[in-house]
Amino acid sequence: MDKIIRIDMATRTAREIALTGKNCYLGGRALTSGCIARETPPSCDPLGRHNTLIFAAGPFAGTPLSSGSRLSIGAKSPLTGGIKESNAGGVTALVMGRLGIRAVFLEGLPLPEQGWQVLHVSPSGVRFDPADDLCGLGVYEKAERLVQRYGSHVGMSLIGPAGEMRLLAAGIANADKDGEPSRFSGRGGLGAVMGSKKVHALVFEAGGKMPEYADKDAFDALYRTLVKPIRDNSAIYRKYGTAAAVDVTGDFGALPTRNFSRGSFEKAADINATALYRCIEERGGEGRHSHACMPGCIVQCSNVFADAQGKKVCSPVEYENIGMLGSNLGIASLDDIARLNRMCNDLGLDTIETGAALGVMMEQGVCAFGDAGAAAAILEQVRDGGPLGRIAASGAVVAGHIYGSSRVPAARGQAFAAYDPRSMKGMGVTYATSSQGADHTSGSTLRAKTAQTSVTGQLEESCAAQEWSMIMDMLGICMFMPGNLPSRDVLAELAVARWGVPLTLDDLYGAARAALREENLFNDAAGVGAALRALPEFVLEERNPDSGQVFDIPQEGVDGLARSLREEGRSAAALFDFAPLA
Repeated sequence: MDKIIRIDMATRTAREIALTGKNCYLGGRALTSGCIARETPPSCDPLGRHNTLIFAAGPFAGTPLSSGSRLSIGAKSPLTGGIKESNAGGVTALVMGRLGIRAVFLEGLPLPEQGWQVLHVSPSGVRFDPADDLCGLGVYEKAERLVQRYGSHVGMSLIGPAGEMRLLAAGIANADKDGEPSRFSGRGGLGAVMGSKKVHALVFEAGGKMPEYADKDAFDALYRTLVKPIRDNSAIYRKYGTAAAVDVTGDFGALPTRNFSRGSFEKAADINATALYRCIEERGGEGRHSHACMPGCIVQCSNVFADAQGKKVCSPVEYENIGMLGSNLGIASLDDIARLNRMCNDLGLDTIETGAALGVMMEQGVCAFGDAGAAAAILEQVRDGGPLGRIAASGAVVAGHIYGSSRVPAARGQAFAAYDPRSMKGMGVTYATSSQGADHTSGSTLRAKTAQTSVTGQLEESCAAQEWSMIMDMLGICMFMPGNLPSRDVLAELAVARWGVPLTLDDLYGAARAALREENLFNDAAGVGAALRALPEFVLEERNPDSGQVFDIPQEGVDGLARSLREEGRSAAALFDFAPLA
């Protein structure tokens, strides 16, 4: 049976709590948000002692299930002031699963005289290792030091200088199967929360332990039915990765360009999936057009980008990086995008939030659109604590306030992901109503059957996407796997084979609706609920010249969906019993 570990940062003590009954299915975002909603005072200071930072795996973590070992990290967000979950791939959750650890809670703050720590978690328990010597190091060098200390067969989550400085766009890096620390839980400023607790890194060391199953034969048989569909339907991602969305979004005018002033980029062909694939293949060396961020992933949508000499720059360069650090800044060079991507990674910054902030600054004349050198110079100031760097690393809304801009692409304090809500209206509904703010992973409508620019059907598309995203996040499954399922019921069947406790797809939907309701009610109590429904005026009134669209979903419909997300879960059957977890 899996357990959770609660760590008191002031006393440096840890206690374990076993997950029993249906709580064996409690994981990912449902666990982080459920515990935060029940235990964290909504009005608390996100960087203060009452905020808890939770690292949670899903119930499939550590198994061979493709894309089934995602990690959710949750807390009250210093960026938005509301509840936040940010998830990533890599091997951290997989190693947690092998350890039989569903979640780790970092509670309270260290005493003033206590220094920085690395938390080492192994079958022997939790160890608090002094780590003041890691202060100021970039993520890549810090990860190398951690490997030297703890070995290469570990899972690790760590922050960079931005997290140490508690900057609002700071994320948490997770190492992939090759030890590359660039699988980011980037959104919401959770790296700043980790920095407030003076934790450089969590390092998980599992040894050779493998997961146990209630019925391994049934689990293996069910999984075999998924392997071929996943492999057959993922060819586009294995070749082109998420960069395939550059042309898709550009075609209907949703590709962010020059601070969301347009929806298509005239030089998109220089940075799209075809260009990325060709560049990686022609250069050879350490570059890879297809790559798995965690062992056993069949989709393999990641990549390794190499420079002209074939030397690895970073892994991966994804659609969000291309959209926010490329077209959104008017930059048409994959080498420049990869360089900025690596710089953000090394500083421990969310590329989405940072790209949006740089876009606002460029529009306000701090530097010119297309000037990658100037953007890099601003990021260099983050490391030195320079004013321009601190502004960029504090997010789009802060940059807008400082420079007096009314064109800030954000909802509830968080920057839009790389999808213009005027042209991709279902995503706009998600931005406006999600408990997570402008976060595409909380309800992406990129695959919606409804036409992206249609006014009708978008509320339903967003609602369905938000519910399904919650299910994926609570199970710790990557969003690229569901399109390959022969039936969604197979997820419940796999879970039963893993844990042996009765579970149905209806149970999962009920739990998802209840969790969404809890998130929204927490935000209401924190005083940010009303802001969830507010998109900036420019997307309501300024037509996107490439699609001719504004965001024109009727406000009463948006308000109605926001209300239903608060009320739907009221009658949902409670799947989890959180009482034993306190």
